[in-house]
Amino acid sequence: MARMGTIANRAETLLGATVVATTPVAGGDICTSTRLRLSDGSSALVKTRPHAPDDFFTTEAEGLRWLAETPGAAVPEVLAAEPDCLILSWVDTARPSVDVAERFGRQLAATHRAGAPGFGTVSGRDGYIGTLPLPNRPAPSWPEFFATRRILPYLKLAWDRGNIAPEDAAAVEGVVRRIVDLAGPAEPPARIHGDLWSGNVLWGQDGRGWLVDPAAHGGHRESDLALLALFGLPQLPRVLDAYTEEAPLADGWEERVPLHQLFPLLVHACLFGGGYGARAAEAARSLV
Repeated sequence: MARMGTIANRAETLLGATVVATTPVAGGDICTSTRLRLSDGSSALVKTRPHAPDDFFTTEAEGLRWLAETPGAAVPEVLAAEPDCLILSWVDTARPSVDVAERFGRQLAATHRAGAPGFGTVSGRDGYIGTLPLPNRPAPSWPEFFATRRILPYLKLAWDRGNIAPEDAAAVEGVVRRIVDLAGPAEPPARIHGDLWSGNVLWGQDGRGWLVDPAAHGGHRESDLALLALFGLPQLPRVLDAYTEEAPLADGWEERVPLHQLFPLLVHACLFGGGYGARAAEAARSLV
């Protein structure tokens, strides 16, 4: 294993430990991830991104620490967070068993149940979703928060980038006009991950599901569950069964899944174009 000098030297300065080897980690398309092997035999993960905004990594660290305050799902320890990098404890991964999936479902319910002061971030500061700015100013209700901080900003950006057709944009706007009726029974703010697609769940060799790369905020717990379903989490039925045993969901939650999926679909339309604008419209039309 080679030692990447610049990254290793920076990590040694921040951690006060010797890096004996570095290994590139595949999978990320936003940041460069590198495994650090330290002189004490432990490992860590360092994330870097050229020309990242000054608060890019510190915002992620804030979200990880906030999620870690709960007795719920596991979260890697933040070892260092600076404008140029983020260093986390290393998670050894394995294929998820039924027992691990069920445990994760119960622990995710506990994370959500820890709650939040309101709909939005604790700090009130905006964050990031992928490489895009993420509006997080609090709102008095979840329907208002979801409409004004999640759907409309990304619908506008997708439109400005030419990534959603007029008739598809109109379908999404129709959901915004009816969102109070579509949102279901009111719930208190949940402590949610905010970007919980399957790639942001690491299945640990220790038998736990670990939350990574959050856009953490006070939101609706159904948003996390809908995103887990969007790109196919392994063992999802087991996760959902255990979750609902621990924290039953309001009637009709299955019918509201497309509502909560509008946000990530619009984000993907902004970032990748392609058919994601049409998929967002398909989700919107299914709510009629």
